[in-house]
Amino acid sequence: MKALIQSARRAVRPLEFAAKLARERLESGISYNPTAAKIQQDPYGFYRRMRTQDPVHRSRIVDGWLLTRYHDVDAVLRNHVAFSNRTQQSLDERLVSLIHIDPPDHTRLRGLVSKAFTPAAVANLRHRIEGLVERLLDEVSGQERFDLIGKFAYPLPITVIAEMLGVPAEDLDRFEEWSNGIALSVEPILTREQGEYIDRNNLALQGYFDEIIEQRRRYPQDDMISALIAAEEEGEKLTHTELLNTLTLLLVAGNETTRNLIGSGTIALLRHPEQMRRLREHPELLDSAVREFLRFDSPVQLDGRRCLQAVEVGGRRILPGQVVLNAIGAANRDPEAFPDPDRLDIGRQQTSHLSFGRGIHYCLGAPLAVMEAKIAFAALLRRYSSIELASEPKVRKQVVLRGPEEAWVDVERAT
Repeated sequence: MKALIQSARRAVRPLEFAAKLARERLESGISYNPTAAKIQQDPYGFYRRMRTQDPVHRSRIVDGWLLTRYHDVDAVLRNHVAFSNRTQQSLDERLVSLIHIDPPDHTRLRGLVSKAFTPAAVANLRHRIEGLVERLLDEVSGQERFDLIGKFAYPLPITVIAEMLGVPAEDLDRFEEWSNGIALSVEPILTREQGEYIDRNNLALQGYFDEIIEQRRRYPQDDMISALIAAEEEGEKLTHTELLNTLTLLLVAGNETTRNLIGSGTIALLRHPEQMRRLREHPELLDSAVREFLRFDSPVQLDGRRCLQAVEVGGRRILPGQVVLNAIGAANRDPEAFPDPDRLDIGRQQTSHLSFGRGIHYCLGAPLAVMEAKIAFAALLRRYSSIELASEPKVRKQVVLRGPEEAWVDVERAT
């Protein structure tokens, strides 16, 4: 799934940080601090102000630009000639994966991985996903209160992608901290301690994959790891580093974003009970409802690019080497693209959201994520006659991968 970006790691120096924010405010009347708790908790009010006041914003903190209008973000995401996904010119090879490279390497790698995400391949997973959803809900059967994220939204996608890869089921519990740690790497601002935490988790996960790869070399199975090893052994198609990075990307991205979609989508319904009733009464709206959840609270809020040639965007000149942060969450709430954008409408027809990206980097796992979400939402509504928030959800302290960390719900079983 197109979900991760690689941004420059910067140790946060308080005085320098404050000075850069002050300079931004002097230049444009507004500043962008991606570490601010208020933005991480609910970025949409800020996006609205930025889109109105300075839609192509010179960010001194990230030493680049922040785009918040739909047509600007859409244009940049489509233009892989002028805007590279390799957001750092000297990116650590250990971190290079599909989302960090450009053609022709991107074309080669995507061609290998895409075989697992064809419509036919995804359709073949439906029965297994339906069974897994029912099993997860059976495990909380009889409980009137449970954590929707920890018991349902997290284990569903991590189990699906792990089974596709060929990871032993007994190892799934080890992935949560690894995934959460590596997911931090997409943040535009990191402390030194966070950088070290990311490195530890990345090394642990890749060490784990090294062992699995060695096992599959000796005893191939009908799984994605074995298929990618076969491609690696054919010659120049896939290096060992590319194999490791691809497996890491698939495990982390396939888990993180689908978890956010299911968690945030359910919370959106619970906060808009009229839309919950509407979906119960009109289950045929499930397709448009999932598209609306993706638009309304995008699982991936920012997608970074590096400018390769001088380009004008919204009357501002972006120079080669400068980073561009495409605020997908802001673009998905742009009133020029979506009438009354802050209203949740599960029957909305204007649903050309940007949550899966655009162009050659359009999310490979989009069909799988949508199918998982549709099965999950349908099961929740069928299983429970009443679902309510038991407390305010705990939102993850991140700005790029937005979603709830915990969401305790009170439920009543349907009779």
